[in-house]
Amino acid sequence: MKSDMIHIARITGVHGIRGELRVLPLDREPEFLTGFHVFYLDGQPTVVEAARVHKNFVLLKLSGVEDRTAAEALRGRELLIRRSDAQLPAGEYFDSELLGLDVYNGETGECVGELVKVERYPASKVYTVRGVREFLVPAVKDAFILNVDLENNRMDIRVWEGLDE
Repeated sequence: MKSDMIHIARITGVHGIRGELRVLPLDREPEFLTGFHVFYLDGQPTVVEAARVHKNFVLLKLSGVEDRTAAEALRGRELLIRRSDAQLPAGEYFDSELLGLDVYNGETGECVGELVKVERYPASKVYTVRGVREFLVPAVKDAFILNVDLENNRMDIRVWEGLDE
């Protein structure tokens, strides 16, 4: 199901005394977050004054957050973006968009379950599909993932021998 707003990051702490936020990306690499000029916090647009990568986090300075106390009050909150602002290449999706998709065997057309979890590993992402049994599917396009259709809430996969056992 296509959503207009995407949960993209979580505020995990503060950095320094001038209101900089320490932000953990939830889906993409930290550099991806530095390209946005507006995030949504509690449904309200918040302008980014500065953004930089620090280790695996992004340090953000948001308009209206002027000191450490104001920044501390935002700890644990999630930042959202508009899906239309992301400009992902065709065929790429955010993890949260994939959750809940019905997963089908691309060869037989049989529904094998629902995508319930996306985990990130160094080699690739792995999707957890829950049906009669719960099984893992490597998120490797063409080898395992044949088609993703958000409009019809459908993902077609190649079920290799033993994959769903």
